[in-house]
Amino acid sequence: MSDEMTGPPVLRAHAEDAFAEELAALAACDDRRRPPNWRLSPWAVAVYLLGGELPDGTVVSPKYVGPRRIVEMAVATLATDRALLLLGVPGTAKTWVSEHLAAAISGDSTLLVQGTAGTGEEALRYGWNYAQLLAEGPSRAALVPSPVLRAMADGKIARIEELTRIPADVQDCLITVLSEKTLPIPELSGETQAVRGFNLIATANDRDRGVHELSSALRRRFSTVVLPLPATLEEEVEIVGRRVGQLGRALELPELPGGAQEIRRVVTVFRELRDGLTADGRTKVRTPTGTLSTAEAISVVTNGLALAAHFGDGVLRAADMAAGVHGAVVRDRTGDRSVWRDYLEGVLRDRDGWQDFYRAARELAD
Repeated sequence: MSDEMTGPPVLRAHAEDAFAEELAALAACDDRRRPPNWRLSPWAVAVYLLGGELPDGTVVSPKYVGPRRIVEMAVATLATDRALLLLGVPGTAKTWVSEHLAAAISGDSTLLVQGTAGTGEEALRYGWNYAQLLAEGPSRAALVPSPVLRAMADGKIARIEELTRIPADVQDCLITVLSEKTLPIPELSGETQAVRGFNLIATANDRDRGVHELSSALRRRFSTVVLPLPATLEEEVEIVGRRVGQLGRALELPELPGGAQEIRRVVTVFRELRDGLTADGRTKVRTPTGTLSTAEAISVVTNGLALAAHFGDGVLRAADMAAGVHGAVVRDRTGDRSVWRDYLEGVLRDRDGWQDFYRAARELAD
């Protein structure tokens, strides 16, 4: 196929495109029962997210590293008539998991609503092509369906990001959709009924400002699955390393020596400051205002790779990481600067093998 037909390479492909070979291999060997309109069986969806080796030798890369039961609960929920709410602090892969669930089940992760304080009912229900509406009056042709309405009509998975950022009165327009599986369109004296296979995945966290609690009526329509932070240092290092590798290839950044050591350092710093305790359990430390999530660690390391590749000597070093870590930790210039300096002086200054990181970070903290 020519470049003109394929178009320029995108910065980040949708999950169903980036992992099309894995999804095709899973579909080819998947002989288990599939719910209506599902591309894969629930078992195969779980394998796609958790990773594994197929009978034909195809290796499926893990998309989520964490308790298997969490993924199984999420997939099982979507096979019922209840919607799924992925809950967790920022950076626990809620968006990542929802995208891959939709890709594996529907082959389409793009039916997405981004929740904000300004999200209106039309984003969850439907809007109108006003030029056509004025010219011809209300009609199906003039109606502009929301991603939720399109998912209902096609029997696919719809996704709503940051549901609790959407005003409560707008959230509640989902109640009829989730309970009756229908969306009334009074302007046309009609409705759209959900085709089998339709369901909805929402994500939410309660750490950020501007959160609107779900009404009890809406919350009852969801099964809630809480995504935890990585349980161990090794687990988080694995997650960060894998995602940094994927991002690095997408951005055409070279693999640099020193990456594994610096990833472990960043994850160690983030975990100790998150937990308020050093890894050996001997020293308590103050926690900063930020969440210091796994997603932020991935961003810090990726930025460090870019610095080392374009402005360094081709080796990922502590100096390439220090600025990113400093920026992630010091969000509040008064309180967080004090927390960071105390951590540097009380923990890292005398830690074996960390002198280069300490010096680079201390220079920025002055």
